[in-house]
Amino acid sequence: MKRIFVLTLLLALFLTACGTSAAPAPAPTATSAPRTLTVFAAASLTQAFGEMGKTFEAANPGVTVTFNFAGSQTLQTQIQQGAPADIFASASGTNMDALVTGGFVDKASSQVFLSNKLVVILPPSNPADVQSLQDLAKPGLKVVLGDTTVPAGKYARQILDNMSKDPTYGTDFGAKVLANVASNETDVKQVVAKVQLGEADAGIVYVSDAIAASTLRTIEIPEALNVIAKYPIASLIKSANASLAAQFITYVLSADGQATLKKWGFTPIK
Repeated sequence: MKRIFVLTLLLALFLTACGTSAAPAPAPTATSAPRTLTVFAAASLTQAFGEMGKTFEAANPGVTVTFNFAGSQTLQTQIQQGAPADIFASASGTNMDALVTGGFVDKASSQVFLSNKLVVILPPSNPADVQSLQDLAKPGLKVVLGDTTVPAGKYARQILDNMSKDPTYGTDFGAKVLANVASNETDVKQVVAKVQLGEADAGIVYVSDAIAASTLRTIEIPEALNVIAKYPIASLIKSANASLAAQFITYVLSADGQATLKKWGFTPIK
């Protein structure tokens, strides 16, 4: 009887299990496939593009914006050597033109998205007592500039040439300032760092860099002597995320994007 009872119980349990339908699997949550947008951008864009990258990610779930900030000439070389990138934002048309010529960028896609100008920066304590542009030529002053291959370095030297043509400064002004150059840096952020650390008495960088490094003192360069730097942006022909790159560039050119650039000291084109 015991055996019959056990067999009956097991049969009942088996039939109950067979009659119970399996619970339906939960529907998959709809999420965007993760994508990474790689942007090579001039060092002077660090703060502005850093903020814009976060805004773009928030508006595009699943998207990660990765930046490579450096001197435009360094970024140009990296792209020419095969570094994967979706977008190039340069501080100089010269570097963009080189990539167009090399077949990395479609000329039609390149467009200027902002302009910038330069300013003299001084350490907060100003130990060398630099009070005017003329003081940059004082013997023994330590000046730091971008290298001649760096857009900001080229622009700084153009400004010195402009000053040397102005009787206010004298024909040898540029030569005197260049004689005071203690180091030539590979990007403007290095120029800023040297001045912040007190390793230089003065430097010439973009207005946007001076705003980002808010503790530094500045001396404005007159409009007639200054250089207006125009920044182009373009997606690369071999971009793996062409549509996403186009979206980011559209955002940069939008009213919101231009407002962010203005906040960081750039001059919007719109």
